[in-house]
Amino acid sequence: MATRILVDHRAGGAVGNAPPAAPVPAVAEARPALRHPEKAHRPDNPIKRKPDWIRVRAPTHPIYHETRELMRDNRLVTVCEEAACPNIGECWSQRHATMMIMGGICTRACSFCNIATGMPHALDDDEPRRVADAVAKLGLRHVVITSVDRDDLRDGGAAHFAATIRALRAAAPDTTVEILTPDFLRKDGALEVVVQARPDVFNHNLETVPRLYPTIRPGARYFHSLRLLDRVKELDPSIFTKSGVMVGLGEERGEVLQVMDDMRSASIDFLTVGQYLQPTVKHAAVDRFVEPTEFADYAAMARAKGFLLVSATPLTRSSYHADRDFAALRAAREAQLAARAPRSN
Repeated sequence: MATRILVDHRAGGAVGNAPPAAPVPAVAEARPALRHPEKAHRPDNPIKRKPDWIRVRAPTHPIYHETRELMRDNRLVTVCEEAACPNIGECWSQRHATMMIMGGICTRACSFCNIATGMPHALDDDEPRRVADAVAKLGLRHVVITSVDRDDLRDGGAAHFAATIRALRAAAPDTTVEILTPDFLRKDGALEVVVQARPDVFNHNLETVPRLYPTIRPGARYFHSLRLLDRVKELDPSIFTKSGVMVGLGEERGEVLQVMDDMRSASIDFLTVGQYLQPTVKHAAVDRFVEPTEFADYAAMARAKGFLLVSATPLTRSSYHADRDFAALRAAREAQLAARAPRSN
């Protein structure tokens, strides 16, 4: 059997609050079992060859390396690395990075996700300041802050999110803030703490259709996630809400359209639809690679359903082109409000 080599962008980086590890070489397929021990017993799902429309070039731009070093110097974790995002070369070369707070170890084990699972470290109280400092140094117009799930914490990390938002407002007052949060399942009062900190965009991904939750997102509940986003709008209608789904996991077209309807019933403003890419042989298999024309169809249907903004392409991810999309989102709201305003004779 041929050995498949994995290139690990995290080499030399810190995980959680642990000190930076020594650089490690690319390793054979045994590594996923070390990173995901809870998946080690699962049968292998061979990784399908990607079609031409989904391949990306390896990062070589000098600004990519500058961004990487800035993350290292500030001891920050990024979802770009931890989730093995295919867009990391493009985004980091433009000094765009999605910060992942509360460490790099998640308390859940979703079958699509490449973030390590286990018992997380204690929260680092200095992390909000370091994140804000890095954002100020990068000169970002828009920043996305996400996190691992922290079911071990009483509030699921809500206060840490709020502290990070406040630190960003102080260090980079002109930067707009987007957060991509966990579901805060069974964490009463947690959502209210985050909303009170007033992010500009509140994102929480539904990820897939309800039928696939037991195998793809077993630790979550579809209607709880939907209600979370609905509740954001109840608490503060001025905050943009955003959610995303992956396709290529075995969902049917009608199911995706129903998720869109569910999202609109919760007044979600921005929908993202992207191709699921299998991180390792121990993760959920790709059922199929969805053709670009199907993404265009999903985008057209979503716009017809009333979303303010839609991004639906094979390489779309939650924070891909987030700064540009926020500007478009704000412009779309302004146009919508202008159209509703009474006209004087």
